[in-house]
Amino acid sequence: MGRAIAVIGALAAAVLIAWAVLNRNRPPEIPVVKAGRGTLVSTLSTNGKVEPTDWATARAERPGAVQKLRVERGRHVGQGDALVELNADQARADLANAEARITQARAELETVESGGRARDLAEIAGSLERARLDLAVAQKELAAMERLEAKNAATGQEVRAARERVDQAELQIRNLQQRREALSVAADKTIAQAKLREAEAAARLAREQLEAAIVTAPVAGTVYQFDLKLGDYLQPGDLVATIGRLERVRVRVFVDEPELGRVARGMPVVITWDARPGRQWKGEVEKTPTQVVALGSRQVGEVVVMIDNPGLDLLPGTNVNAEIRSQVVEGAITAPKEAVRRENNETGVYVLDKDVLRWQPVVTGAASVTEYEIRSGLKEGDTVALPSEQTLKNGLRVQPIAR
Repeated sequence: MGRAIAVIGALAAAVLIAWAVLNRNRPPEIPVVKAGRGTLVSTLSTNGKVEPTDWATARAERPGAVQKLRVERGRHVGQGDALVELNADQARADLANAEARITQARAELETVESGGRARDLAEIAGSLERARLDLAVAQKELAAMERLEAKNAATGQEVRAARERVDQAELQIRNLQQRREALSVAADKTIAQAKLREAEAAARLAREQLEAAIVTAPVAGTVYQFDLKLGDYLQPGDLVATIGRLERVRVRVFVDEPELGRVARGMPVVITWDARPGRQWKGEVEKTPTQVVALGSRQVGEVVVMIDNPGLDLLPGTNVNAEIRSQVVEGAITAPKEAVRRENNETGVYVLDKDVLRWQPVVTGAASVTEYEIRSGLKEGDTVALPSEQTLKNGLRVQPIAR
């Protein structure tokens, strides 16, 4: 039994030794891929922030607490549409008071222009009537005295007394007439007009305050900034909302200095937003940088792109991803970027020749996110090695594993 176990152990050891020898001589497994042909889109990826191309702000013109909200963020409004209403109780009270004063002032002015106050005019008219009667009586008495004096039946003293009574009656009539005229003198009219103007000015101010209590949209567009709540108190000049036209928006992106040579006006741009996965917005480069500036540890240029926003859902202030398509090469021979390497100051790939790797210099052209255009050095269908744990070198025998 012990001898059998020993034989079995010897056989197992022989198998292990044979397996080790075989694997030691077995070529390493290397992932490979074939060079293909197709359309290569050379892109430059960066990020930026959305802003409107045409916008305006709505601000409070008077102080007051927000009493009513008429819009919310994202709502489309027309020019002049109401955004919020402020409390205007005091303005309404001021207007009612001013309108009452206008009514009173107009009545006073009408009274002055019609010749005076009715009661005063009636009193003067009565006094004038009595004075004229007194004058008529005095004149008759004077005439009678003058006839009697001519007959030596009355004295001169009596005639003079009768004449004085006539003079007094005439004087009283003149005084009453002057009093009547004094009721409609220019000074009274000026005062009445001044009261009316003051009341009308107070009414205009109250109406302006009432109008200013409703904050309206200065332009037509989409409300993209609006943070007010009921009860918020506003001072003159405080921001109510920002409104812009969002059918076409601007995105400012920063491109690293080495990549700026790849960017030109009119290049297609695709925008994505992490908050809306699967959505894309398209546009083009509108403006290239005029200078390079420091951005942290980077040297960058600001590129301005214009993006179509037909759904108006790409809102200003949004941080987005931008892909600038700097070049499109039709029918290009391509290889994965990881297959292309730099060795001994030479760019190349390891090409699989049967089961042996051979170093092949190549000339690259445009680049996408994952591939290089191979302008020379490779043919369509050539198999190239990808990086692995095994150090690649010219003449290495390998076991290819297709990817």
